[in-house]
Amino acid sequence: MAKEQCISQRNKTGDSSTLRNRKIQASNTPVSKHKNSERAGLLSEDDTKSSNGSSAHFSPSGKDDSPSKALLLLVVGLSFSTRLYKISEPAHVCWDETHFGKMGSYYINRTFFFDVHPPLGKMLIGLAGYMTGYDGTFPFVKPGDKYEHHSYLGMRVFCAVLGSFLPVFAYLIVLDLSQSHTAALITATFLIFDIGCITISQYILLDPILLFFILAAVLSMVKFNQQRYRPFSASWWFWLGLTGVNLAGALGVKFVGLFVILLVGLNTISDLWRLLGDLSLSLVDITKHFLARVVGLILLPIFLYVAIFAIHLVVLNKSGSGEGFFSSAFQSRLIGNSLYNASMPEYLAYGSIITVKNLRMGSGYLHSHWHLYPEEMGPSQQQVTSYPHKDTNNLWLVHKQNYNNSQPEKPDLVRHGDVIQLQHKETTRNLHSHFHEAPMTKKHYQVTGYGINGTGDANDLWQVEVCGGQKGDLVKVLRSKVRFIHRNTGCVLLSSGKTLPKWAWEQEEVTCSPYLKETINSQWSIEENINPKLPNISLTLLKPSFLELLVESHFVMIKGNSGLKPKENEVYSKPWHWPMNYQGLRFSGLNETEYRVYLLGNPVIWWINLASLGLYLIMVSVASIATQRGFSLGQKRIEHCQVLMSGGGMLLIGWLLHYAPFYVMGRVLYYHHYFPSLIFSTMLTGVTLDILLKSADLLLHPPYCDWLQRFGLAVLLFSVLYGFYLFHPLSYGMTGPLADDPNSTMAGLRWLDTWEF
Repeated sequence: MAKEQCISQRNKTGDSSTLRNRKIQASNTPVSKHKNSERAGLLSEDDTKSSNGSSAHFSPSGKDDSPSKALLLLVVGLSFSTRLYKISEPAHVCWDETHFGKMGSYYINRTFFFDVHPPLGKMLIGLAGYMTGYDGTFPFVKPGDKYEHHSYLGMRVFCAVLGSFLPVFAYLIVLDLSQSHTAALITATFLIFDIGCITISQYILLDPILLFFILAAVLSMVKFNQQRYRPFSASWWFWLGLTGVNLAGALGVKFVGLFVILLVGLNTISDLWRLLGDLSLSLVDITKHFLARVVGLILLPIFLYVAIFAIHLVVLNKSGSGEGFFSSAFQSRLIGNSLYNASMPEYLAYGSIITVKNLRMGSGYLHSHWHLYPEEMGPSQQQVTSYPHKDTNNLWLVHKQNYNNSQPEKPDLVRHGDVIQLQHKETTRNLHSHFHEAPMTKKHYQVTGYGINGTGDANDLWQVEVCGGQKGDLVKVLRSKVRFIHRNTGCVLLSSGKTLPKWAWEQEEVTCSPYLKETINSQWSIEENINPKLPNISLTLLKPSFLELLVESHFVMIKGNSGLKPKENEVYSKPWHWPMNYQGLRFSGLNETEYRVYLLGNPVIWWINLASLGLYLIMVSVASIATQRGFSLGQKRIEHCQVLMSGGGMLLIGWLLHYAPFYVMGRVLYYHHYFPSLIFSTMLTGVTLDILLKSADLLLHPPYCDWLQRFGLAVLLFSVLYGFYLFHPLSYGMTGPLADDPNSTMAGLRWLDTWEF
């Protein structure tokens, strides 16, 4: 609403007829004439909106008509030099390099692993290492391990180069949104000299890769906005396609990329709504615009994202530590896994010896052993647990109801709805449940091993249920999702995921749940199937399709992400800590004898950013009230108002989209999760402070207002540089006494007690 008020004020200045004429002539006027009229400030309401709904650029002053190449080169030079300086130090593993460096090694060695993030970032790290001579042999065991002769520098330089583009991209974005080199320079200076942005870019991490794609997507979107007078031209298609490529890249590194996809989506919806109201466009034209955006911003990113996973699954074809999080069918495709190229009967039959694996991520096999439950846990019967490793105690015999030890000559296949007994092969006791509470999950029933040599009671009977099946459907090895319903109590066999005490060797609890809702915890698959009376088939015939692998990969990643909990002695934080720079994060070193690196934002920059958020809201409110009350603002004020509403509004939405969702996330959170939001906040600061400085003429007349602007800009830049000078050892590393020691290089700089350097 405020945006329309600004436009209304501008139209009152007498330009409305010219603007309407320009809109009518737009389709027949050469591109060069469009640019000339734009520089003259003659923009219609439609022209002030971009193809994606954000503000069009206009020129508030003659000095800002053409970009300054010298200024851009200065930004590039300073950005790259601050990120690449001392890039080889420290020559040991720092913070999460232990994870992402190791995952890069996995790609080089083609060893399968599990991570909660999509694969693109780790693939690029592995590729960078491979291209620069790293052979994938460094173990990345823990922070502090020395790299010695291993070639780690290429992976760090790769991340630092991507991180170096962030100030450059931000400079270009703000320049296009505000057409002010001052606003762009403030933004670039803040990002170049923020020690937090420097630190996060200098190590083998996903963050600089993610931030690169997020800002590249926003820049591509803004550049696409500028092509609105040339729809379906080569440059129009180029920037539309590049936006889609960068969206796929952002999502392919971390799921946080969904937030920038949402930002582009909101702008696209706004843009299509504007096009729908343009009566000069036919429905065919509008349909073409709609389909073009579907192709460029939906189909292309989906195709590239799926292609990333296709490469990921092809490259990682060897058995590795992460395979236990996935189903047996998934594991059967990995070279070195016991199921790879194995042969066994396709269907489950009575008399078969089987292993039963729970489908919950990270769960194990149905397991039992000779040990009994303690007396305080109810009947002292044999323990039944979930065990993640292959073991002879995972083997079970499948028998019919009322089993009498006789073996039929011809095997009878197990079907959906059959009632069976499962006899533990090693101890000969039956899988059993009764109305006694489970040891950990008190609302569930206890599951035990009961009887001798297959002789038990009616509590040993379980009904087989194939998920999504019908009565009579056969139970397939690896492929069928099976539930076991206890006949007497009506409960369902379930792996709770809770760890039992030491009396159960800290294995996972297996219970019988009276809550019959179908969940992943109650679903099982038949992994091994031994029956000499049945023909064997190669498991290659049962391997899941690519679509099934893709779906399972995402399910496992999402579950893993939501289940992340803080590790022992690990520093985690809350979202409200982040904007105020409340608490940093230790990258390397603990004491005065170690090389210490500490992730903390330049407090001058972060606190100015925080203040600018409030200042922006105040300025927008004042502008809205002024236009609502009918004050004559003048052409210059109208342009400032439009930059605040359009460009600043988009940046504020970007900040909110990348920040607010963390308040509802259940997973553990860390300080570095704020950096995507920080980039948007910094760009908004550049726009806000630039307009604030240019509003000095409200207080003083020329030339005094110009002097005040220059003085304010000088003080701002000096404050940022001085903050960088004070705190740069946190980023580039330091040794010697800690900050509490008067002899420390950081003495007196712990402005907050929560800073731990």
